[in-house]
Amino acid sequence: MWGKLGGAGLGFAIGGPIGALLGVLAGHVVFDSGLFADDKQLVFTTGLIALSAKMAKADGVVTRDEVAAFRQVVSIPEDEVVNVSRLFDLAQQTSAGFEAYAQQIGEHFRDEPALLEDVLDGLFHIAKADHAIHEAELRYVAEVARIFGFSGAEYGRIAARHVRLPDDPYFALGAERSWDDEQLKRHYRQLVAANHPDRQIALGLPPAAVKIATDRLAAINAAWETLRQERNIR
Repeated sequence: MWGKLGGAGLGFAIGGPIGALLGVLAGHVVFDSGLFADDKQLVFTTGLIALSAKMAKADGVVTRDEVAAFRQVVSIPEDEVVNVSRLFDLAQQTSAGFEAYAQQIGEHFRDEPALLEDVLDGLFHIAKADHAIHEAELRYVAEVARIFGFSGAEYGRIAARHVRLPDDPYFALGAERSWDDEQLKRHYRQLVAANHPDRQIALGLPPAAVKIATDRLAAINAAWETLRQERNIR
């Protein structure tokens, strides 16, 4: 793993907190399975391990489930599992904050946003390993996304693949982010027609039902206004 890494040579060549982490690791173990072909793969995988290890502190310690989840994100030979677990431990113990790792990854893949998005997807996948994403983990991934240079809307699109937040306008409308503007418009109009309080009154429903419909329509309109501005829908 990491192509005959001996001493701190390769870590020094990469530099930054990721290079320092590799240098510390090289003092303990030599990887030699040829898993990585170039420094791009090395930075991506080592950075993902470091960010995952730091994220684990947000809700406790690294669990076996999280290591297993990482193995689903990155293919790891059986004889390297122990070494990857060791790297998790080392990353947790380093004095460098997660921001430093995120900054280096963001700069390294500045011209390849799809790879940065892959890192965020990997973090979400690992966060879900214990079948729950904690608020601290959501804040953590959101901050990593900000450091990577993603806008709030872009982060929301990525996060929606993994978790539905109560204040997510798509969640409020029961809509999918993959829909185009015309689909969203049609869906919104159908919701307004179905939930308008005048309809409840016409059906002779009690005031409580009308009040519920009024509040629901207000939530629908608020969600639509958010999406309209976000997508610049006319």
